Amino acid sequence: MSEECGRRHAGVDVDLPSAARIYDYALGGAHNFAADRAAAEALFRAVPDGPQVAWSNRTFLQRAVRYCGEQGVRQFLDLGSGIPTVGNVHEIAHQIDPQARVVYVDNEPVAVQTTRRLLDGVDNAAIVEADVRDAEAVLCAPQTRRLLDFSRPVGLMMVAVLHYVSVEEDVNKLVARYVSALVPGSFLVVSHTTEHPRPDLQAAIKKVFAETSTPVTHRSRAEVASLFSGLELVEPGVVWTPEWRAEDGSDPLYAEPERSSTFAAVGRVIG
Repeated sequence: MSEECGRRHAGVDVDLPSAARIYDYALGGAHNFAADRAAAEALFRAVPDGPQVAWSNRTFLQRAVRYCGEQGVRQFLDLGSGIPTVGNVHEIAHQIDPQARVVYVDNEPVAVQTTRRLLDGVDNAAIVEADVRDAEAVLCAPQTRRLLDFSRPVGLMMVAVLHYVSVEEDVNKLVARYVSALVPGSFLVVSHTTEHPRPDLQAAIKKVFAETSTPVTHRSRAEVASLFSGLELVEPGVVWTPEWRAEDGSDPLYAEPERSSTFAAVGRVIG
């Protein structure tokens, strides 16, 4: 994306890198600026696996959406959805049922504006411009209330977003608030970065993101598992992203899953 084109996005500080645009660059997208690319390249120097980690996370999201759809879920709330790329939640969900409904949520201006353009003419998908840490704003947004029926199962997607919630902001309380809106048969889908087993690399990641609008907080396997309190973990439980129901060759880090440095899990809301 050229700087001239980028400046058309209202409310964008093109000199301050953002996680959404760094992720977009890692996936080969075009909706990023020089500052984002510089931050991404600094990240890749510390973590050469960076693009593979991004794609591993993306393919986990797609597998999880398919799994939820196979369980009968026909509506999804995707928190921290980011900048659209191939295989978005609504595209995967619509392969299962064209009438499936999806609400995306993000507060990054480029992500919001790009998603709105993508969804032009798509009646059963929309984006809410909100901070995912404000659960009430998300759940009470007109788009959410129009598209999602919380008396029926929902796939709640929290993929690569909760590591932007700090310790002080109480991630467990935040997740519990969203889950409290779900009926049995719903699913919580989470992926989350961790310092294990490469704390030196994760320290480098934290340093890069500390200079962006979205610093990160890594969490352990036990801390990620605690997000599913009261839920029934779907097999195989809390694992590396390539280990969550991937087939050989379907994930770029399948042969060395710990290189993803990201835990993934899906939990079912039970009665």
